[in-house]
Amino acid sequence: MIEESARPFRAELLDVHRLRFAETAAPRLTPEERLAMNEVWDAKVRDNPSYFDGPVLVCAGTRREGPDELAISWVRTTYRHFALRRVPFSTSWLPSFFVAVLQPADDGRLLVGRMSDSTAAPGRWQLPGGSLEPPEGDEPLDMRALHRHAARELIEETGIDASPDDLTFWNVIRAGNGGIGVLFRAPSLPATRLRERFEAMAEAERAQGREPELDNIFLIHSTAQLPLLMGPHADYLEPIVRRYAASAAERA
Repeated sequence: MIEESARPFRAELLDVHRLRFAETAAPRLTPEERLAMNEVWDAKVRDNPSYFDGPVLVCAGTRREGPDELAISWVRTTYRHFALRRVPFSTSWLPSFFVAVLQPADDGRLLVGRMSDSTAAPGRWQLPGGSLEPPEGDEPLDMRALHRHAARELIEETGIDASPDDLTFWNVIRAGNGGIGVLFRAPSLPATRLRERFEAMAEAERAQGREPELDNIFLIHSTAQLPLLMGPHADYLEPIVRRYAASAAERA
């Protein structure tokens, strides 16, 4: 694999139509890296006890195989690995591997959400989605698994219940830090229903003593509305919204 994750990028859509996945070995941490990683992680947990060192996948590299196919290598690790981002001398850090869902309203606007204070990116506006988890047992990591994960992220973060089979592969985004996101599009729903389902989900979470991952949603139709979203934005949001708006205009 070509290790692309070590150098900075501008977030961009990769415009591929087929994906191939391959598991690879995790990089070996030096004793200094491991010590520094644990110190950073322990400090983050003290600041936010909701942090959980659960299993997660990270992206070890990508390679184009022809104009339309992308091969992605991935590694099993835990969320503690992301603390290496805060270790300046680390050479073993690998970026995220995630799914995200474009959820349109029936008037053409696109749902974006704001991460709550209990998350790793408080106040950040992004699409519903999240880091991938390792497949269970002998299950493969394939597009069916990504469809299921995307549907689960959508209902957990917005209350919108979409079948994995109803999600359509849309594109792949490479974030500015080299992270790879597989994007899906959900069926359009009335704007009122989107808000009702989100509010019902948030109320149910708070009734259980939990803060929802997203504490607010907004519907936008173009990049011109991004400045209305006060706070930080995921760096991939602008190119996705621009492409989405352009494709919507072509269909109109």
